[in-house]
Amino acid sequence: MAVKPKIKVPHLTRKDYSKRISIDASVLVGKPIIKGTRISVEFIVDLLGSGWSQEEILENYEQLTRSDVLAALSYAAERLKDERVYPLSVG
Repeated sequence: MAVKPKIKVPHLTRKDYSKRISIDASVLVGKPIIKGTRISVEFIVDLLGSGWSQEEILENYEQLTRSDVLAALSYAAERLKDERVYPLSVG
């Protein structure tokens, strides 16, 4: 069986995505957005989750860049890392 070559996956650090993500209570009720737009991180992640490709997003939202989409995913991943789930006992 052939071994697939390892692919280097770019990883944005908090410093990297903070250059592209903004939180302002006066814009979209404080949801994280791509700086200079009214496009939320939630919206980009939802598009990707609905089957849109990165290329489709960039074609339809020309103000976005590939780095903006990656920053949105990196931000969402960081938030999920912070999430804690506590089981509830039913009884």
